[in-house]
Amino acid sequence: MRDVLPEIIRWWRSGLRFGLATVVGTWSSAPRPPGAAMAVRGDEVVGSVSGGCVEGAVFELAAEIESPILQRYGVSDDDAFAVGLTCGGIIDILVEPVSIETFPELGDVAASVEAHEPVTVATIVSGPGRVGARRIIWPDRSSGTLGLARLDEAVDDDARGMLAQGLTGLRRYGSQGERRLDDLAVFVHSFAPPPRMLVFGAIDFAAAVAKVGKFLGYHVTVCDARPIFATPKRFPDADEVVVKWPHDYLTSVKVDERTVICVLTHDPKFDVPLLEVALRTEAGYVGAMGSRRTHEDRLARLREAGLTETELARLRSPIGLDLGARTPEETAVSIAAELIQLRWGGSGRPLSSTEGRIHHEVS
Repeated sequence: MRDVLPEIIRWWRSGLRFGLATVVGTWSSAPRPPGAAMAVRGDEVVGSVSGGCVEGAVFELAAEIESPILQRYGVSDDDAFAVGLTCGGIIDILVEPVSIETFPELGDVAASVEAHEPVTVATIVSGPGRVGARRIIWPDRSSGTLGLARLDEAVDDDARGMLAQGLTGLRRYGSQGERRLDDLAVFVHSFAPPPRMLVFGAIDFAAAVAKVGKFLGYHVTVCDARPIFATPKRFPDADEVVVKWPHDYLTSVKVDERTVICVLTHDPKFDVPLLEVALRTEAGYVGAMGSRRTHEDRLARLREAGLTETELARLRSPIGLDLGARTPEETAVSIAAELIQLRWGGSGRPLSSTEGRIHHEVS
């Protein structure tokens, strides 16, 4: 829903009613993940739930929806025009009418997302409860009810744990909130702040990396100690440009397992103190640009600085996948490819040379 939120909040604030379809469950090779959404108002459509396979059927359902309904779409039958997923997957889609009356908390959700404040929307999608009942959960408060205090408490606990990990998905409970039963399904949609990409080195490669990082959904910061190079004009796609010694800046910001650190300076006076800090953080990715000779020299300097072999093993250098990249833009694509590979567990090989499922299970 994050992708369609700007448009639907405009409709909502205008007092308009619209249909909202959200993917809440997937099996096999489903084309869109849980949380993907499509909104329909009259002839206007924003978003997507399947990349085109069932959009027509969902559009018709959402355009006329009067009360929440859970709809399943599976494999197409022998009729090429039948509604289904040609990829062989199965998706469950919650379709519901939305307005200020049916979703009064939407404005609060939108405000939290815009402010990068973590928030979760928990919705009953099937079972003995009221389908469409909704509860909004923040790390420090909650709003709305799923019908029973015990169920609210159980979902609050689970939702906050999922929110901390940036997870979205189904959770099942008994009708009274019992965790050992699965009569009732609740879709927990987490809106965690976007992961951070920290790009060090205000060079032309950094501009390309910032652009592709923004495209992938990261909050991008470019940092360099040289004010003549580190300017917003040179990095229009970055969320912020910081003039500071890289290692000093890195020690001043929060780094978690979703954070990506790209060191593009390939200058020892910047790289070594920066990587001393970076390789001891919780960052999920630390990559550094440079030739193989530069990398070996960098490793030697880092060993002299006291880093262990375990810490050094976290460093991805030369940065990116082997795509034969030469230009800044191509190099940025190779870095993006490595990030995607690490996130989803791909092999990095051409799909035409692999077998089995295209989409890997999320670890």
